[in-house]
Amino acid sequence: MAVDLGSAASLRMHLPAQSYAETASTDRIAALRPLIFVVEDEEDIARLISHNLRAAGFEVQSFVSSGSVLGEAARELPALFLLDIMMPGTDGFELCRHIRQTPALSATPIIFLTAKTGEADRIKGLELGGDDYITKPFSPRELVARVRSVLRGLAQTPAIAEVLRLGDLEINVSSMTVQVEGRNVLTTVREFRLLEYLATHRGRVLTRDQLLDAVWKETPFVTPRSIDVYIRRLREKIEPDPRHPRYLKTLRGIGYRFEVPK
Repeated sequence: MAVDLGSAASLRMHLPAQSYAETASTDRIAALRPLIFVVEDEEDIARLISHNLRAAGFEVQSFVSSGSVLGEAARELPALFLLDIMMPGTDGFELCRHIRQTPALSATPIIFLTAKTGEADRIKGLELGGDDYITKPFSPRELVARVRSVLRGLAQTPAIAEVLRLGDLEINVSSMTVQVEGRNVLTTVREFRLLEYLATHRGRVLTRDQLLDAVWKETPFVTPRSIDVYIRRLREKIEPDPRHPRYLKTLRGIGYRFEVPK
């Protein structure tokens, strides 16, 4: 029986019941249990989310407000954050901003949980550094699949170190680090994957659909407009003058091309 996560009234009936869990152990992200921080002010929803994630092989630490999240995260270093947007006090967007400004956590994936369905909210989440966006109500199966998908993207690094040196830009594919003129640049997982893909295919014109397929695959909330948001964020981080980019070139009506400055 499918259970929607997002309706507190219905959750009380289903909490004791057996929840969704992947049975194929070969699909586990790793032998260790990744730690997920769940920040959700509705306790029934937080409890069921935590139950299903634990059943799927994750460790979970749950919070009903944003107050102590950053302090605990600095000590525990979670593998991923699940943030409800609409919370009293510091909301999910503001907490995301603080996470991205914390060096030890800046690259940690963030998935937003929200009842908001508007495109403006999704774009705002992307601009702040979100990696995915799940709209309530959602099923336990979808929740676990989204978490696995984001963590799989984080784990897809080559066994042999590979460093791309392109002008003043250095991209270390193995360590997932970026430097500009020797200065470290903090990127999110999706930002890094997008930059890596463009740099690996430098000189080629890549459409937004090609970039979506390569970097986001099955993530449904990302749209062609979302690609533009990520490109703008990358330009702000790696370009000397984001308004006149040297690396990330726009081909209007088509897509983008990575160029190495001469």
